[in-house]
This record gives sequence, C-alpha cells and structure tokens, in this order.
Amino acid sequence: MSSTYPGPAPAAVSPLPRISWGAVFAGAIMALAIGLMLNVLGAAVGATLVDATARDTPDASSFGIGAGLWLLVSNLIGLVVGGYAAARLSGTASNTDATLHGMAMWAASFLISAVLLGNLVAGVASTAASGVTGALGGIARGAGSVASAAGEQVANRTSTGAAQSAAQGVIDRVQSALAGTGNAPAAMTSDQRKAEIATLAGRRVADGNLSGGDRERLNAVVAAEYNISPQEAQQRVAQAEQQVQQALQQAAQRAREAADAAAKGASVASFSIFLTMLLGLVVAVIGARRGSRDHAALRGRVLA
Repeated sequence: MSSTYPGPAPAAVSPLPRISWGAVFAGAIMALAIGLMLNVLGAAVGATLVDATARDTPDASSFGIGAGLWLLVSNLIGLVVGGYAAARLSGTASNTDATLHGMAMWAASFLISAVLLGNLVAGVASTAASGVTGALGGIARGAGSVASAAGEQVANRTSTGAAQSAAQGVIDRVQSALAGTGNAPAAMTSDQRKAEIATLAGRRVADGNLSGGDRERLNAVVAAEYNISPQEAQQRVAQAEQQVQQALQQAAQRAREAADAAAKGASVASFSIFLTMLLGLVVAVIGARRGSRDHAALRGRVLA
C-alpha cells in the first residue's frame, strides 16, 4: 500500500499594487521643475521688455495680463509632462489607473507648491518684521540720543529755575483753560473759549448730535471768541456741522467702496485659482492617459 504525500502548498500570489507612489512623486517633481524653469524664462523675457531709456516699456496692466497667461501656460505644460511621466513610470496599461496616477501627481504637485509658497511667505514676513523692529529700535535709540543731547544743550544754556518756570507757565495755562469751562463767554479768556469749543465739537462728532443746551453754549462761545453776532455764530456752527457730516459720509462711502473692492478682488482671485487647478487636473489626466497608451504600445511591440 503506497501513501501519497501532498506537495508543498503553492504560495499565495499577492496582487500587484495599483498605484506607484514613486512614479507619482517623480511626475510631481518633474511638473514643478518644468513649471519653475518656464516661469524663470518668462521673467527673463519680461525683463527684456523694460526699456526705461526710450520709455517704450509696456504698461502695468499689459505686464500683469502677460505674466498671468505665461504663468498659467507654464504650469499647464509642467502638469501635462508630469502626468505623462507618472503614468509611464507606473507601468500601467489601464486608462483608469493612468487617470488615478495623473490625479495623484496633480494633487501632490499642488500640495508641495502650497507648502513651499507658505514657507516662502512666512520667511518674507519674518524678515520684514525683523527689519521693521530693527528700524524702529534704531529710530528709538536715535530719538533717545537726540533727546538726550537736546536736554544737555538746554541744561547748559538755561538754568534750572528758568526751565521750571516755563514748565509751570504751560501747566498754569492749561489749567486756566480747563477751569474756564462753563463760565460766561465774555468773561473767559481766548484759551478757555477755544478749549470749550474743542470739547463741544468733539462731543458733536462722537455723539452725532448736540443737545439744545450744548448747541446754544457753542453758539455763544463762538460769538464771543470771534466777536460776531449770535446769528452769524449760529450760521458758522451750522456750516461747520454740515462740513463734518459730509466728511463723515464721504469716509463711510470710501470705506464701503474699499470693502466692495476687496470682496471683488478676493472673488476674482478665488475663481482664478479654481480654474487654474481645474485646467491643471484636466491636462494632468490627458498626459497620464497618453503615457499609458505609449506604454501599452511599447509593451505590445516587445511581446510581438
């Protein structure tokens, strides 16, 4: 009686991976390098168009449109080459797999670009902040040196008693102006009346209006200060209020226009980025499919 021993079980064949990350990143690096190379070429061509001597330089709008178109075209060329390389290096003959490789390459290239651009912007901002801080520090130190030198010169030229007397005179004048608020306008000094006019005018701007008593007080103080009749003072105050109101309305209008312009600019920029990314995805998929067809054709010739 013979016994049969079964042979070794065949090893399980693992399926081949559907995606080659090496091919994806190779295509992304190619796309970025080609796009950078073409952008440098565009910058060189743009620099040759500047002719400050003959004043034959294109205007800023033409430069901007040309630079935007060149940036778009150069990036699309880089992406189509990167998609072709990703699909061709992956060794796939499936259009679906080629499409997925092209999309993965497109996503990787944009993510790498975003990271590099973010680091560049952060570096520029940090450098600018350091420069501004250093400049402000230098200005402050310079101002301190100037103030110290000026103080020494004043101390050398004047006595301490004279400086204290001048400072006390300024303090007394401010106190006198503030203490006169509420007195009869004719009995007040010019400084007191001007201080009260400034106070009432600031209240008008801050609150948007004046009460009846404050308005009458402002008219009386203006009449006494400029030696005019109460009717003329009232007209001047009304005219000044109208000018202030117009200035506030104009400022509000400019603020709204600036906000509208910022919103429109953000909208245009967002749509431009979206369209650029969409076109980049399309050309990356086209390049990947072309790479897959070329690989299939080459393999068919080899097998034949």
